Amino acid sequence: MTVRTERREAAIERMADHVLAHGLAGASLRPLAAAAGASDRMLLYYFADKDDVLSATLGRVAARLTAMLDAALAPGLRLPGGPLLQAVWSEMSSPSLAPYMRVWLEVVAGAAHGQQPHRTIAAGILGGFADWIGEHLDAPEPERAGQGALLLATVDGALLLDAAGRRDLAEAAIAASVSARL
Repeated sequence: MTVRTERREAAIERMADHVLAHGLAGASLRPLAAAAGASDRMLLYYFADKDDVLSATLGRVAARLTAMLDAALAPGLRLPGGPLLQAVWSEMSSPSLAPYMRVWLEVVAGAAHGQQPHRTIAAGILGGFADWIGEHLDAPEPERAGQGALLLATVDGALLLDAAGRRDLAEAAIAASVSARL
C-alpha cells in the first residue's frame, strides 16, 4: 500500500468517525478535512471532489455497520423471514447503532430531495443491505428478492417511526410483520 493510499484510508476512518458523531450537517469539506487532520486542499489531493469524499466516508460507515451485523449474524447463517427480521431489528434499533441510523436517515432525506451524491450513495447502500439480507434469508430463490425487499422496507419504516419518537409503533410494526410470517 502506498503512502498516499494509507493516508487516504486513515482520512476516511477519521471522517467516518466525524460523520457518526456530528451527522451530515458537519460534512462540508472544511470540517471533514479538519477531522481527517488535513487541509481542505490536501483532502482534495486524496479524493477527486467533495462528492468522492462523501461517498468514501459514507461507504466506510456502511462497511462498519455491515461488519457489526456480520458479528451478530454470521455469514452463511440463514433464517426464515420472521426470525431474521427480529435479529436485524434487534441490532439496528440498539443504542450502539443509533449514530449509524441517524446518518442513514440524513442520507435518505437528501436522496428524497434528489440531492447528489446522496441519491447514488443511498441506492448503493440499499443494494448492499439487500444483498446482505438475501445471504441470510432462508427462502426459496424465486421469493428471496421480494421477501428481502419487504424485510428491508419493514426495518427502514420501523427505524423512521423510532426516529420520530414512536418506538411503540416501530415495535408494533415489527411484531405484526413477524406474526404475519414475513
